Amino acid sequence: MLSPALLGPIDVLAEEVVGGVMLIEFVLLGLVVANLFVRVLAHHRTVSAAQDDGPEAVSRPVILDVSSFLIVLGGFYYLTVDLHPGVIFTSLAITLLIADFFEFEARLVEARQELPLERPKAAMTASAVALAYIAYQSLFFLLDPFWDSVAW
Repeated sequence: MLSPALLGPIDVLAEEVVGGVMLIEFVLLGLVVANLFVRVLAHHRTVSAAQDDGPEAVSRPVILDVSSFLIVLGGFYYLTVDLHPGVIFTSLAITLLIADFFEFEARLVEARQELPLERPKAAMTASAVALAYIAYQSLFFLLDPFWDSVAW
């Protein structure tokens, strides 16, 4: 672990909460889950806007961009607290942000060509992988006693 005295009061996120898990890991877990819900709502809004008002009504969902940006910022902070999982999570978060950008552009092209709008599969996959990783990092202490009894 690196020295967590970089950002003053924000460094409270680097404190251990339970079982060796830091608060930032739970915050990131909450952000990724919230991002999944926002993603579903944003897709439904995009589809209804394209069907009702045409491709000009389709706009980039600001709340989805904000939540993705917060995940990336949280990943950068996690990187300063715990290097190895921070690098992995930040890579996943940046992948999610890039996938979001290109998925929205793909939905715009589909709306302009009057094709049925597909689900944002790449962004949803990136979200699921980020969720699986941060859930592993933050919730593994629940499985640790069972894992220790199975492992040698």
